[in-house]
Amino acid sequence: MRAFFSKAPATTSQTLDTENIPQHIAIIMDGNGRWAKSRGLPRMAGHHSGMKTVKRITMAAERLGVKYLTLYAFSTENWKRPKAEVEFLMKLPQEFLSIELNELIEKNVQVRMMGYKGDLPDHTLHAVEEAIRKTANNTGLVLNFALNYGSRKEMIEAVRQIGYSVQAGDLQPDEIEESHLANHLLTAGMPDPDLLIRTSGELRLSNFMLWQLAYSEMWFTDVYWPEFAEEHFHEAIQEYQRRARRYGGL
Repeated sequence: MRAFFSKAPATTSQTLDTENIPQHIAIIMDGNGRWAKSRGLPRMAGHHSGMKTVKRITMAAERLGVKYLTLYAFSTENWKRPKAEVEFLMKLPQEFLSIELNELIEKNVQVRMMGYKGDLPDHTLHAVEEAIRKTANNTGLVLNFALNYGSRKEMIEAVRQIGYSVQAGDLQPDEIEESHLANHLLTAGMPDPDLLIRTSGELRLSNFMLWQLAYSEMWFTDVYWPEFAEEHFHEAIQEYQRRARRYGGL
């Protein structure tokens, strides 16, 4: 994996190579709270503004022909936040989908979720499952929400499932390959991300897709998520297109 940190203003003058658009882009949407604090607003206002950015970047990805867009919406560690903030965050998927679902359907977007449903409130889960059901036959951009997701938990669960196969005699330990683990991850059937974007200036993965990001290009910006605009998205893709992906080779 290689990383690039951008402090420069967003660039719109360069033309993207339409033959080299990342197939799968993953985004750690960070900085909602700090964006709000810098404006004297409550953290919830930042989360609400960030929801609008989700719409903006989803539509930008759809126009460019991106096949998969995975957004880190809520981690397994985010439950440690204050109760009022967690409850607000759990209402956002319902609000977002109630407003945007018809347009997502019109744009042929397929909604997916990766994460652990058991801890989610009923109203959150019902809203997401309804969107998944109503868009299941769409064949355009896959909008994949990582909701109550943690990569370490994901890998432990995958190893556990492989262990059951070994215990049952269906698989020998020396037969285990990368594909066995990959096929038990929550991203099974999806390509690994070509490009990871993280906003707000933080330079860490925060337990996000640790297996899948092994050879992803990484792009970091100090722009807070509510301010992240289409031109920033283009800038990240432009930087991706400048790189030669060698996957460990020469």
